[in-house]
Amino acid sequence: MNHYPARQFCLRCLITLLLILSLIVMSFIYLSFNPLALFTRQAMSDVAIYTARFFPPDLTPAFLQKVWDGILQTLAISALATLLAAIASVFLAIPAAGQLGHSAKVVTRFFLNFLRSVPELVWAVLMVLAVGLGPFAGTLALSLHTTGVLGRLFGETLENQPPHATQALRLAGASNAQAFLYGALPGVYAQLLSYSLYRWEMNIRMATILGFVGAGGLGQILYYELSLLHEQQASTVIIAMLILVIGVDMISNKLRRVQMHSLG
Repeated sequence: MNHYPARQFCLRCLITLLLILSLIVMSFIYLSFNPLALFTRQAMSDVAIYTARFFPPDLTPAFLQKVWDGILQTLAISALATLLAAIASVFLAIPAAGQLGHSAKVVTRFFLNFLRSVPELVWAVLMVLAVGLGPFAGTLALSLHTTGVLGRLFGETLENQPPHATQALRLAGASNAQAFLYGALPGVYAQLLSYSLYRWEMNIRMATILGFVGAGGLGQILYYELSLLHEQQASTVIIAMLILVIGVDMISNKLRRVQMHSLG
């Protein structure tokens, strides 16, 4: 029978745990947040009364047509933003992977970090101020942030790709563009497509939020109805958002399975 030595008492672990618990308690005190207040009889009654105001949802043909237009606009914003970002990211990934020299790699990665570090909502506010209210501002905002994310992912994917095929093509007289298209891209395009589909899923959700700052889509309809205290209309929009997200997840998963099957 094997005898394992008993683990020694970890004083550092205990101190770390107590420190974390102390910080959590101090956070509750600093924010004046009492979780028990959410479960009082008055709070539960207020929640029930407010929730009841969202039912039944508004299913009138006129409003459903308005919501359908918002769904199409949200899909268009997210799809176009993801497509533009993916195209830009492919070009930016080449210098980000260090294939054009160290200086180009540093500058490109700094630029991508800048695009990624600014949240989508901040980009949306800036784009609304620059080009006005509407879906154009939302498309630009999502494109900028998504370019920062995909550019970094694409660059790291290219950097990790074995360079043998690309080097062989260059030695055979191919240009840098030809070496990339026929040497590097065939080995990484499946992963690039997977990253793009994942970001499209995220952009669908984000496109519904950007409407709160006037960037179009379902979010703008939801903000408008909530601001007028039209809870039943807002309920319809929320249900449409849920159906849209579920539908996009199903489509994206199907595309991924088809992609994996085609790769064997």
